[in-house]
Amino acid sequence: MNWRLAIILVLLAGALLSGWFAWRGEDPAEAGDAAADLRSDFILRDFEVVTLDSGGRESFSLRAPELRQTPGARTLELTTPLFLMPDREGGRWEVRSRTGRVNEKSTLVQLRGDVVADSPADGGRPTVMRTERLDVYPQDNRASSDAVVTITTPGTTMRGTGMEADLAGKRIQLLSDVSLTNDPNHR
Repeated sequence: MNWRLAIILVLLAGALLSGWFAWRGEDPAEAGDAAADLRSDFILRDFEVVTLDSGGRESFSLRAPELRQTPGARTLELTTPLFLMPDREGGRWEVRSRTGRVNEKSTLVQLRGDVVADSPADGGRPTVMRTERLDVYPQDNRASSDAVVTITTPGTTMRGTGMEADLAGKRIQLLSDVSLTNDPNHR
């Protein structure tokens, strides 16, 4: 075989292969770019959102340095969120955590890591609730946890596993392994 014929056949094969890839609309270099498809549809930075209930009243407000839509889903991921949740007297609970996740319908907010909830400042007896996991149902103005929860009020510390709370009515119930420490001198 002539060397010129061999070069022509190799060039022809290369041209056919590149034409075939172009015809199919595939770029071999794009095969490794699957991770690029997993980017969030949107990212918000340093924002505040006020959510209204069906009656047009504030359901909750949210402030955070970052919110991302979960790739491939309609859920939201939050970094160090602060939720402000109104009670019946017009005060607001302040609920903070390291991370948060809002479900697709915005009916459940899962707060994780160093969760702290402070009762409204003008609500009489200040209450601080601490836990590692807290599920908040903003439309119902309630919260629950299956983790250890510590509730501190002036002169009293309660600790238990599992909790149900009506944030609007300021009613908190520890579910099991409850202990109470009372120091009447700090009231």
